[in-house]
Amino acid sequence: MTVTGRLVEFVAALREHGLQIGPGETVDAAGAVSVLGLADREQLRHGLAATLLRRSGHEAVFDAVFDLYFPGSTGAPEAARGVSTIEDLREALTEALVAGDSELMAQLAAEAVAALGAYGAVGEGSSPGAGGWSAHQALERLRPQTLIARVAERMASGEFADRFARDEARSRVEEFERLVASEARRRVAEVRGRDRIARYSVPKAVDHRDFVTANREQLAALRRTVAPLSRRLATRLGARRRRRRRGELDLRRTFRRSLSTGGVAMSPAFRKPRPGRPDIVLLCDVSGSVAGFAHFTLMLVEALHDQFSRVRAFAFVDATAEVTSLVADNDADPAGLVERILAESGVVRWDGHSNYGRALRDFVTDSLDAIGPRTSVLILGDARTNGGDPNLAALRQVVGRAKRVYWLNPEPRNSWGSGDSATDAYRTLVDMYECRNADQLTKVIGSLLPV
Repeated sequence: MTVTGRLVEFVAALREHGLQIGPGETVDAAGAVSVLGLADREQLRHGLAATLLRRSGHEAVFDAVFDLYFPGSTGAPEAARGVSTIEDLREALTEALVAGDSELMAQLAAEAVAALGAYGAVGEGSSPGAGGWSAHQALERLRPQTLIARVAERMASGEFADRFARDEARSRVEEFERLVASEARRRVAEVRGRDRIARYSVPKAVDHRDFVTANREQLAALRRTVAPLSRRLATRLGARRRRRRRGELDLRRTFRRSLSTGGVAMSPAFRKPRPGRPDIVLLCDVSGSVAGFAHFTLMLVEALHDQFSRVRAFAFVDATAEVTSLVADNDADPAGLVERILAESGVVRWDGHSNYGRALRDFVTDSLDAIGPRTSVLILGDARTNGGDPNLAALRQVVGRAKRVYWLNPEPRNSWGSGDSATDAYRTLVDMYECRNADQLTKVIGSLLPV
């Protein structure tokens, strides 16, 4: 295959993971390849990243796909053909981690996958890795995490250095684990095809990971995207506001002006729009199943508060409480937002399971005055009532009082209405939108919120 063909396949694989790459970026990438050449792989990586990446948070996906389409080697590395014992590998890895030798760590990662990661049919005539290569299996047998204390001890030279050394040792072990995962994907791709492995084995970009299934580290990475996402949304909302600044055509004034030009409307007149920014009220389910989604959305809307005249946030599990002050507390740790809401706001009063009917009743009883004729209400939750009454009458009161009401659901659309989900009932009153990840949420908020 030509270099051009390989580059086109590489770009197509990145697009499948949600990266927005157009023809212009692809042409720029081809120019970078022609200038940089293929001799220096890391230089090529940086050149392609500079031409193809447009957003932060996509670097991990780019690197994983790059390693598949522009691998540093093929087949089993020479160092791996003479299989070492696990203890030999662990000792060599300890030396590499202490020295911070990236090239040696990459070589040991390849050897670990070759020696410890092969799986599949074993027998006469079968080759190692006939079934595939597993990074998880290699790491389970090598156990690099158990080397952190040993590496830190050899790196440290004092109390402060001890703490620093442990953090640095942990960081280097995590880097080694990423190298093992990359090597395993490369070896499997040689057996099953690059396109297949790029599609199914490369982790999703941070803004395409599902809120409901994201782990703690992934949610932390999502929190780091709040600032750039809010800037893009603010720019989009500001542009929409500027486009509407002239207002509608004023026919009466336009006709009067045209009298001076023989009836030709040379200078149209427009009505002055009534300035004003909308109010936003958020009603968020912060129970365990959707807490990550509510957490991220609360932070995103708070980051956009300058775009609205007022933002008020209410949280619920089996009771409802206003949490605007907690969300707006700039001195607090954003990582513990949901924990503070659960501990300080009184959103759990009964059994701790989501109760949408009771939460809507509490909101209508105590806080309905938060909604006015210019208010847009965003309800965040999966609409799973745990078998309870959905309380459509209370939701009907909210809809009747607000200017707009939208329901953002973090579950996939094909799960709506299944089990204890009351989505079908709620959708008779409000528009519901699937918001499984940050990318979908950004598009929904950017298109729905008024200016």
